[in-house]
Amino acid sequence: MNIERVPLAERARIHAALGDPARLAIVDTLVAGDAAPGELGVVLDMPTNLIAHHLKVLEDAGLVVRSRSEGDRRRTYVRLVAEVLESVVTPSLTVVPRVVFVCTQNSARSQLAASIWSRRSHIPALSAGTQPAAKPHPRAVRVARKRGLDPAAWRTAHVGDVVERDDLVIAVCDIAYEHLPAGARPRLHWSVPDPAAVDTDAAFEAAYDEIADRIDRLAPVLSPTKTTETPRSRP
Repeated sequence: MNIERVPLAERARIHAALGDPARLAIVDTLVAGDAAPGELGVVLDMPTNLIAHHLKVLEDAGLVVRSRSEGDRRRTYVRLVAEVLESVVTPSLTVVPRVVFVCTQNSARSQLAASIWSRRSHIPALSAGTQPAAKPHPRAVRVARKRGLDPAAWRTAHVGDVVERDDLVIAVCDIAYEHLPAGARPRLHWSVPDPAAVDTDAAFEAAYDEIADRIDRLAPVLSPTKTTETPRSRP
């Protein structure tokens, strides 16, 4: 997996450009669509000179670009450079052949994560455990079915039998992360509390929600080895 990180100094400069309420308001407005400087002034009730100043700062930081109207050539539109905005939130991780989610017993969190991932991304996903149980946890199976996932094919496996070179390994529990094989690189750590320790449906639902939220943040910045076109559905 190649890891492309925006240099820290560049990210700091972008953060500095965003460190003003007026500029954040401009960025928020441009998230929905492009706008002429005059239109931004009207929407934000801001004088022309301030709009010009703030746009210059955002433009210097690479957050916005201007383009000439294809209709009225005297008119310009401002467009948000979304990838620059995203780069200060999450470093870009690219070309991931496969994701392997790991927890201790491979009975709940890692199984849920792999199934959720498969609905969010075209990158293949598997799950494994550092000390795999004999079978998936029944509450995890119940929550999966409730959320529209199919746990029928879930089987537990040892991390050593699953992880291959260049897999992105994501440990979804602290214990598994601390016991991952040294060669399991690259790796990420999501400290998701063990729902089996509480053993209530609510705990498993909470684990599902946290894992799904983290996947929603990570999946868009990962690229598969081979691109596909059909988007995944979202349970």
